[in-house]
Amino acid sequence: MNAIELIESFSEFKDTKNIDRVTMMRILEDVFRATLNKKYGTDEHVDIIINPDKGDLEIWINREIVADDLLEDPGTEISLTDALKIEPDFEIGEEVSEELKMKDFGRRNILALRQNLAAKLMELEKEHIVSLYKDRMGEIVTGEVYQIWKREILILDDDDNELILPKSEQIPSDYFKKGESVRAVVSDVIVKNGSPVIVLSRTNPAFLERLFELEVPEVFDGLITIKKIVREPGERAKVAVESYDDRIDPVGACVGMKGARIHGIVRELKNENIDVINYTSNSQLLIARALSPAKVVSMEIHEDESRVDVYLKPDQVSLAIGRGGHNIKLASKLCGYEIDVYREGAEDIDDVDLDEFTDEMDAWIIDELKAVGCDTAKSVLDLTPEELVKRTDLEEETIKEIFSILKAEFE
Repeated sequence: MNAIELIESFSEFKDTKNIDRVTMMRILEDVFRATLNKKYGTDEHVDIIINPDKGDLEIWINREIVADDLLEDPGTEISLTDALKIEPDFEIGEEVSEELKMKDFGRRNILALRQNLAAKLMELEKEHIVSLYKDRMGEIVTGEVYQIWKREILILDDDDNELILPKSEQIPSDYFKKGESVRAVVSDVIVKNGSPVIVLSRTNPAFLERLFELEVPEVFDGLITIKKIVREPGERAKVAVESYDDRIDPVGACVGMKGARIHGIVRELKNENIDVINYTSNSQLLIARALSPAKVVSMEIHEDESRVDVYLKPDQVSLAIGRGGHNIKLASKLCGYEIDVYREGAEDIDDVDLDEFTDEMDAWIIDELKAVGCDTAKSVLDLTPEELVKRTDLEEETIKEIFSILKAEFE
């Protein structure tokens, strides 16, 4: 390997990794100086001239002329006899500069030099990736699925850098195939066993926030501010937005005409329900909005306990709680209060229509109950689980769950 081949191979790396000229020259000089230091015990008497544009490299060794019988260190000194062969008018005490060729290094030193250069380049590449993605923390990146494992997915970006999307950072209904394009947000950059690990996330609230910036120009331009986002990935999300311009309706702008803007986000999040609400510093109003689509009758806030008692009409309770309790859980996180829901005038409740339980029971289950003449909660509870098993196609476990939901309505 000669100097030109070395420079050419490095220049290729420079072009593919976008390394600046100053860094390229520094690494080349460091590697050569380390080799020269090992060869001569010092590199202070050596000048290295690198011209990456022309693809050449020059190494000049400077040695002091000494009398033939006083030569002690051939690395830093040269005998008068040898100096006169170079230039006939040299004298003792003067300095001689000679160009050092690659062949003068010796085979072993050249191999060590190549290994050191490869290690330096690898180290620089890792530093470049870490620096690049640390600057992109919280940003959306797009990559292609390269490998699918049980606990994580390996994704390659446009520069073939490896990114990791753990199972825990995927939406529960996410399903990817090799070669498929994936969008996610950069959530963490760590160095593990000397190698950078770029962790992506599709469950992080920042992912939803970036999607709003992509779909809603007013959010991207800063005309609408996202105050807070809470999510149950794949199920439901609540987004509190605020506009400092009275002419802009923040909720309307985020949803778009006939839901055009929000639909794109919902599709990306695998049909996650997204509630966009107007942010307000009024706690009561914020709580009422956070419990949407349920309509609140009244509430009592206990500031010392960070708790609020919310009273609703009987037909609004199931809406406030939501399927799987997601609605009330997210409302609590959004407002910073523990929310307790109560039915206004609960003692006067005679019965509740089964259609009021659509957030807690699947529609087909309700239809199955109606098919055997049970249209209300009490009409179901009047039967025994055994009777329902015989009269419907429902499983015993499903019927137990139905009874639990319906009984809770009257407790």
